[in-house]
Amino acid sequence: MMNKEDIKNFIAKRTAQELKDGDLVNLGIGLPTLVPTFLPKDIHVVLQSENGIINTGPSPQPGSKNPMYDPLFVVNAGGAPASVLPGGSFIDSALSFALIRGGHVDCTILGALEVDSHGNLSNWIIPGKKVPGMGGAMDLVVGAKDVIVAMEHTARGNHKILQECKLPYTAVNCVNKIITEMGVMLVVPEGILLTEYNPEFTLEEIQNCTGAKLLISKDIKQMQ
Repeated sequence: MMNKEDIKNFIAKRTAQELKDGDLVNLGIGLPTLVPTFLPKDIHVVLQSENGIINTGPSPQPGSKNPMYDPLFVVNAGGAPASVLPGGSFIDSALSFALIRGGHVDCTILGALEVDSHGNLSNWIIPGKKVPGMGGAMDLVVGAKDVIVAMEHTARGNHKILQECKLPYTAVNCVNKIITEMGVMLVVPEGILLTEYNPEFTLEEIQNCTGAKLLISKDIKQMQ
């Protein structure tokens, strides 16, 4: 049985396989930021942060010089300490969102509170609870060429993949693929198609943890 850290790393590792050499990629806060750690050595992507960083680098590791103590410290769109790789650049928010809204981002990887069978996404608010807000998510999910949701399959036993989202939408008909610790799913016109599964779970267990009827690919394979 995987613990929470194992689950996040497993999801991030599988999600990294979706990226192609030369892609311009935007990563949401949380789990998606783990994805670059698992990129194959022959795959090089450019990470874009919507607060105006091109070629974002990894977060500072414990024991390294913390940029928060530097008068010109760097943070990512979530406000966490970040870095910029050699050759990277800083741009203003207007240009950053012009890249996003203009369709120049190849892929965005986001977390979610809920995703449904129509590819609708809810990831910014739970009514009555204090949350960070939508940020650039509404622009990213309609501007990026490929929208991948990388998240845990359930939250405290509650379904996150539903027939219809119950929470306020971020955007509709925007999600292309869902990757969880249980499987890889494509959003297709007929619903949610399970194309890969984690052999630690049976297909029945995966369906029981999903609030929408899953379509099973005839070419289904195990997650790697």
